[in-house]
Amino acid sequence: MTRWSQMSPNSRVVASTVAVVLGMGSLGWAAVPLYDLFCRVTGYGGTTARAEAGANGPTVLDQQVLVRFDASRERGMPWEFRPEQTSMRVNIGATNLAFYEAHNPTDEPIAGTASFNVAPYPAGPHFVKIDCFCFEEQVLEPGQTIAMPVTFYVDPEILDDPEAKGIPEITLSYTFHVTDLPADYAALNEGADADTARTTN
Repeated sequence: MTRWSQMSPNSRVVASTVAVVLGMGSLGWAAVPLYDLFCRVTGYGGTTARAEAGANGPTVLDQQVLVRFDASRERGMPWEFRPEQTSMRVNIGATNLAFYEAHNPTDEPIAGTASFNVAPYPAGPHFVKIDCFCFEEQVLEPGQTIAMPVTFYVDPEILDDPEAKGIPEITLSYTFHVTDLPADYAALNEGADADTARTTN
């Protein structure tokens, strides 16, 4: 006789409920990374592709596309955040450099990470980032302003994609979110303060 069959009906209901809750929690925990992986592979949701720095780029074509830049912040993010250019007309296949600006107007250090997407969605897999501030967490000191680069190109394969070819413009959007300061942030700043004190004494 199994342990399950020995349990009372009420105990079975409780055990089943706990199992369902644990199962749903596990699926919820795994959903974000799995969805992110799915988007990166398929380009669904406007997720961009990524190229290694220094890799040979594609052939530069005469055809051009207009790239627009957009910036927003999640609720509670106190930074000021904007693109330094609103749009660029780029040759398909050519490597381009654009900048976003972030400013921390508060009196305390704040860390943030940027999520991104490309519209229209079919252009996502063909919008390739070589380098981007969104690949790493950013920390701004009180009153600090920084210019953050993104290096990208539009892959010529967009012209062979029946859903993406003929798209006249592409919009690259970033949203900054507040994150916890790095674990070693306090130690690094204590060391910097000590060095400053020794220099001034």
